Parts: sequence; C-alpha cells; structure tokens
Amino acid sequence: MSTQNEQQDARGAERPVRVMVVDDHPMWRDAVARDLAESGFDVVATAGDGPQAVRRATAVDPDVLVLDLNLPGMPGVQVCKELVGSRPGLRVLVLSASGEHADVLEAVKSGATGYLLKSASTQELTDAVRSTAAGDPVFTPGLAGLVLGEYRRLASDPAPAAPNEPDAPRLTDRETEVLRLVAKGLSYKQIAERLVISHRTVQNHVQNTLGKLQLHNRVELVRYAIERGLDDV
Repeated sequence: MSTQNEQQDARGAERPVRVMVVDDHPMWRDAVARDLAESGFDVVATAGDGPQAVRRATAVDPDVLVLDLNLPGMPGVQVCKELVGSRPGLRVLVLSASGEHADVLEAVKSGATGYLLKSASTQELTDAVRSTAAGDPVFTPGLAGLVLGEYRRLASDPAPAAPNEPDAPRLTDRETEVLRLVAKGLSYKQIAERLVISHRTVQNHVQNTLGKLQLHNRVELVRYAIERGLDDV
C-alpha cells in the first residue's frame, strides 16, 4: 500500500493526501479538519473517541491519521498500536497538548511517525502532515533528540538470547547506505539529496528493507539500525 504524497489515481493524476482527524473536543477537531481541507488535503473522516477512531479508520483507509492521545474509550497510543499493526501503510501524526517525554516516547513506540504539540501553527501542521504522508518523522523542536536518545538507550540494553535466530537477511549496499542515513535521523528528502537519487527511490529502498527485515515501520527500522551500530558509521 502506498501512502506517498505523490499518490496517483487510476488515471495517473495526482490525488490529495487522505487524512482523518481524531480528537475528543469537537471545536478543535472541526477546526483542524477545516484547516487541512483548506490546505488541499482530503479529510475523509473525523472521530471523537478511541473505538470510533479504529472503526472509521479501518473503513475509510486514510493515508495519515492526525491523532490526539487523550481520548475516551481507548487511549490514543492504543488506537495507534491497533491501526499501525493492522495497516502498515498508515502514517500517524500525534497532535497533543502534552509535551511530556513519557507521552512522546510511548506514542513513538506505538508506531507514530511524528509528534506535534497543539501550540503549532496551521502552517507547521500542514507541513507536518505532508512530511508524515511521505514517511518522514516530524517532531516539535526539542523532541527529535529525545526520541533518538531513547533509541540509543534501548539499543545499549542486552538483547535476549536467541540461539536459533536465523542469519540476518542480506541487504544491498544501497539499502544499507539508506538505512545508515535513516538511523542518523535524516529525512527521506535529505537522504535523496545526499545520495543524488529521487525521493521515491529512497522510499522504495526503505520499503524493501522493511520487508526483508520483517519490520513494520520506520520506528522499528531505526532501532534495528542503532542496535547494529549503523548510526555511528
């Protein structure tokens, strides 16, 4: 499933990114949906609680879920886990009032691609949704370093013994090169510029690598790379 900004319909024409907005405050939810629609996104649904969010997202299949964490019925992190686990192509951008480090890390570990505070401007939000649709991580300034630091801490913990684990899948030289840059925190656009290849080619390499390693999202991919020291190469 493709969730790229350059998605096209059956006739080859570019189509807008499909977005769903989840927040339990109706006025805020409607305002975000309106701002995104006015910026050219296709707002396919909204939801006001966790169970409703899971049902509607499953039905309408958005490219990006703009998700609040504090939801009735089911917390936002659980919504994220359920949907990302069953729909690997879905990108989740958390839009929360909380800048607590524990909330940020829990959201990212649950599969969120990015985390933006509700104090962000409309322009910052629309830019974040576009980047999220392309698979690039987006964080309110100051949070990206926190997340990368946590990855490194986790990677330094002893891994459980797995004597019967098969040999790691072989990646091509280019896939390994892209993986190293992903682990260093570069966006797909920055990787494309560094390697002088197209943005879509970077996305293809990442998808191929995810498939070979049997990982589900960029969060797991970064941890895999850091555990093997690729971010220090």
